Amino acid sequence: MKGNRGFTLIELAIVLVIIGIIIGMVLKGQDLIQNARMKKLVNEARKWEVGLWTCFDRTGKFPGDTDGDGVIESDPLTDSCFQNLAQSPSSHSIQLGSYTFYIYVGHDNNNKNVIAVCGKSDCSSGLGDEVYADFLRNFDASIDGVVSATAGVVRAASAITISGNVVSGATYPDSWTSSTKGLLYFFDRKP
Repeated sequence: MKGNRGFTLIELAIVLVIIGIIIGMVLKGQDLIQNARMKKLVNEARKWEVGLWTCFDRTGKFPGDTDGDGVIESDPLTDSCFQNLAQSPSSHSIQLGSYTFYIYVGHDNNNKNVIAVCGKSDCSSGLGDEVYADFLRNFDASIDGVVSATAGVVRAASAITISGNVVSGATYPDSWTSSTKGLLYFFDRKP
């Protein structure tokens, strides 16, 4: 029996502390990855905004503003000014890990230009996933400074109408919910 010595309590405690540190590092790493994805979503929407304003500065109108009234009515991706910008997006979708988001430009019911961000390609169904909602709430907080579905330049949308890859209308709920379809970012004037 003298040769069958077990671990001491101190040795077991040290092993448990090391395991706890490793688990903490893994969880912190996952948080960092998720935060980086959320920031990337905001940066992608900002790319659209920069491209839209660059074309406005060059041509005097937004890409997709077919009649010069200041309202975007057609897909900016088909506009030659937007296509010629090196940093402009080439697609309406963005992949963030296992999540796909869709970004569209157009106008709301009051003819105010918006950048819409949705979790579904046609923006017609609710997000149905709390992670999508977290992405949108964090988008709101990063632009407006606070999470508010009804205040600031980022608003929650309970319905977003997409026709021909262009936003042509939206309705707004009172709060961020699982039935929220996406968000609208009023990039050129306040709602």
